[in-house]
Amino acid sequence: MELSSREAEIIILVAIGFSDKEIGYKLKISARTVQTHVTRICLKLKARNRTHAVTKFILKSYGTK
Repeated sequence: MELSSREAEIIILVAIGFSDKEIGYKLKISARTVQTHVTRICLKLKARNRTHAVTKFILKSYGTK
């Protein structure tokens, strides 16, 4: 399942190292909303946690052939 543009934006910010609170401030949403997005991202990517989600997103986007 594909990520929405907002989910992709959030997972990139997670990969850069921003906290939920920092992401929320940057995107003008609550930290809880960021957590909800991360949970949905993990479900869509079948990832065990946010680190695994970042890895799967990067591999899917830029991975080997």
